[in-house]
Amino acid sequence: MSANSFDARSTLQVGDESYEIFRLDKVEGSARLPYSLKVLLENLLRTEDGANITADHIRALGGWDSQAQPSQEIQFTPARVIMQDFTGVPCVVDLATMREAVKELGGDAAKINPLAPAELVIDHSVIADKFGTNDAFKQNVDLEYGRNKERYQFLRWGQTAFDEFKVVPPGTGIVHQVNIEHLARVVMTRDGKAYPDTLVGTDSHTTMVNGLGVLGWGVGGIEAEAAMLGQPVSMLIPRVVGFKLTGELTPGTTATDLVLTITEMLRKHGVVGKFVEFYGEGVAATSLANRATIGNMSPEFGSTAAIFPIDDETLNYMRLTGRSDQQVALVEAYAKQQGLWLDPKAEPDFSEKLELDLSTVVPSIAGPKRPQDRIVLANAAEQFKQDVRNYVDSVDEAGQESFPASDAPAVTNGVPSNPVPVTAPDGTTYELDHGAVTVAAITSCTNTSNPYVMVAAALVAKKAVEKGLTRKPWVKTTLAPGSKVVTDYFEKSGLTPYLDKVGFNLVGYGCTTCIGNSGPLPDEVSKAVNDHDLAVTSVLSGNRNFEGRINPDVKMNYLASPPLVVAYALAGSMKVDITKDALGADQDGNPVYLKDIWPTEAEVNEVVASAIGEDMFTKSYSDVFAGDAQWQALPIPTGDTFEWDTESTYVRKPPYFEGMQMDPAPVEDISGARVLAKLGDSVTTDHISPAGAIKADTPAGKYLTEHGVERRDFNSYGSRRGNHEIMIRGTFANIRLRNQIAPGTEGGYTRDFTQADGPVSFIYDASRNYIEQNIPLVVLAGKEYGSGSSRDWAAKGTALLGVKAVIAESYERIHRSNLIGMGVLPLQFPEGQSASSLGLTGEEAFSVAGVTELNDGTTPRTVKVTTDTGVEFDAVVRIDTPGEADYYRNGGILQYVLRSLIRK
Repeated sequence: MSANSFDARSTLQVGDESYEIFRLDKVEGSARLPYSLKVLLENLLRTEDGANITADHIRALGGWDSQAQPSQEIQFTPARVIMQDFTGVPCVVDLATMREAVKELGGDAAKINPLAPAELVIDHSVIADKFGTNDAFKQNVDLEYGRNKERYQFLRWGQTAFDEFKVVPPGTGIVHQVNIEHLARVVMTRDGKAYPDTLVGTDSHTTMVNGLGVLGWGVGGIEAEAAMLGQPVSMLIPRVVGFKLTGELTPGTTATDLVLTITEMLRKHGVVGKFVEFYGEGVAATSLANRATIGNMSPEFGSTAAIFPIDDETLNYMRLTGRSDQQVALVEAYAKQQGLWLDPKAEPDFSEKLELDLSTVVPSIAGPKRPQDRIVLANAAEQFKQDVRNYVDSVDEAGQESFPASDAPAVTNGVPSNPVPVTAPDGTTYELDHGAVTVAAITSCTNTSNPYVMVAAALVAKKAVEKGLTRKPWVKTTLAPGSKVVTDYFEKSGLTPYLDKVGFNLVGYGCTTCIGNSGPLPDEVSKAVNDHDLAVTSVLSGNRNFEGRINPDVKMNYLASPPLVVAYALAGSMKVDITKDALGADQDGNPVYLKDIWPTEAEVNEVVASAIGEDMFTKSYSDVFAGDAQWQALPIPTGDTFEWDTESTYVRKPPYFEGMQMDPAPVEDISGARVLAKLGDSVTTDHISPAGAIKADTPAGKYLTEHGVERRDFNSYGSRRGNHEIMIRGTFANIRLRNQIAPGTEGGYTRDFTQADGPVSFIYDASRNYIEQNIPLVVLAGKEYGSGSSRDWAAKGTALLGVKAVIAESYERIHRSNLIGMGVLPLQFPEGQSASSLGLTGEEAFSVAGVTELNDGTTPRTVKVTTDTGVEFDAVVRIDTPGEADYYRNGGILQYVLRSLIRK
């Protein structure tokens, strides 16, 4: 029950139903707040308990100073938690382990249950192994079940063992699309109360639901577990960046072009740790599908959230997707009552403001390794000529490659060239060169939820087929929609056969290529690429294109709209200027250009209007948690605690609670630590966290081989997230990681200073030696350390490798928080200083003094860092809130929650 200090408790009548609400207008200053802060204000009013959430917190939010730097801590209690299976499996593993730990400490295991609704969508496990055939989907699903049976059995057990926990089975859709199409309530109703739908999710692109006016963002799995167990999310009242939209998109531009433009603008502006909120008359002209696309890319901006207020467009989308009339009426009545309804002419109080005229957006792509590196489509081929030089090692100043004497060097239009003859299995031959598009994937939640760009892609395919075009033979083409609704409207509109003929056959309903589940390239393509070190490319409609992420054979990755993905599959190379050059020839040998097959806005709108209806959504989601016969046939154990299989290579009981006592041990200073990794700027959680394929000659591959797993059954790191032994071995093992203390290496290597002369070693192997000798470890890093997805294993793996502290120039929000959640101390170099400016090589031994001040209940602003070579500096302690300090004192967030639950 709320303490209700502001007498905000009231009643809202909607039709025949009456709901208890907490009125925002009872708090002075609430009317001028941005939409997102109004949602937070309601959260505080409803959960005010006089201890963790007080009247002072509510007054502080009502009196928010838009220009102040964040300093006021509040406790945000999300209404629900959403997970995908890669990050969700460890959550359920930890919950199952906590049940056993509670028993061992004399508590009641039944207390370990989600206290907030938790929903998990299995969408990250399908791999696009098979493609280009009508049965590719069935083959990939069969392979998925074969590889993931142990995980799926575990998740089915969890669905039966835990209250308030639901699982959307494989082959249904992408978590964020399922969220906006079905799971999101917009306004929650529970125990007679109505309140804004809010959430945290174990995937950074949880922000897609911001397009519906639902406030939520990605957190690490460890934070999500705490939220499921009733712990509020500790946060500072953020700065809110107002992003004004005016005008309308011009014909020929897409939501993808818009979001890449916004990404570039906001990255340049700097919005890490801030909320972004869209306002202005251009918002009303922005479709819900386009809003969701923009919200989805919030992690690429760096913002915590990127939200749109509720308006008629929200209600229309809710009706289209099969929400009940009562729910739609409730959302409208609640939003208007609480001042959450969009006023296109309003100018709320924002900390900072940007503006974009939608009519100025032009067709764009982004790459070759960061989503914020936007390239105007008309300049893409020219930009590729410049960028490819960074990926071809042997290029001289004239742009030519250095070859053995027996080979003649080649150069084409100033672009490095190394054409390699390839023979396909059917006997046809072609040449593969730098820039060849070897992966063209319509994939990822970002765009596959948007019917306008998906229909545009299908119409490009239709017009291409009618002109006699098809994909180039070296292009792996895949279609992975975000929900079954997409294939339903392709079928109804008669567009499926054209996609199939161009090679974009359905491969699965899941993330696939965007998360590295692109599957292998055809053998002959892979061999040519690796034997001749070709800098080949991928083009995908996703949100991430970081190095090493998409496919181990592919060095350069480009984000593009679905219709442009089809166009590049036809062109076959990034060297082709698709705005000017022919994509191919028609049946009569005449050149076919992009303009010849690009659909008009009217053509797209006509298909969307005629082929998509409420009945599709109602049918697809009528029994969404039941699963197919394959899911239902999985045998599962029974009982409150899981029956761990000691032979399992997928699901193992983790060591987090081993030897845990009811009272935490005092925090200690760090002495004699060695450097495990010295890293540069923009090291992402993709570089840190295990992801993608497991190679046989790595520590993880050797572990699997030792446990009798055949190479063909290794699966991916993501699918084995429930096995900490695999994940530790894959931490800091990304093939593109460059550890500066092991120069000349690329991948998971370091130097092992437990041995004479510090030989180069696998990071995992070196960490074992350090742990055996009780030597703590640190990581040195540059700017934006931990940017990217909310990967809990980036923090879990770091902790289990024995790292006690990270010292970076700056952090991305989620990873810094996750490090604390795993008991790792995040420190920051003094302003303007870095490992380089301080002359640190990574060969030093480090000590950190002043950490013990935390034992007194306070958090030091800085601590003294010294090395055995005489370097000294005061590092800033990046424990930013009292709640984070409590987690760190307890050795991590899970230990804190467990102790709290037992004491209740």
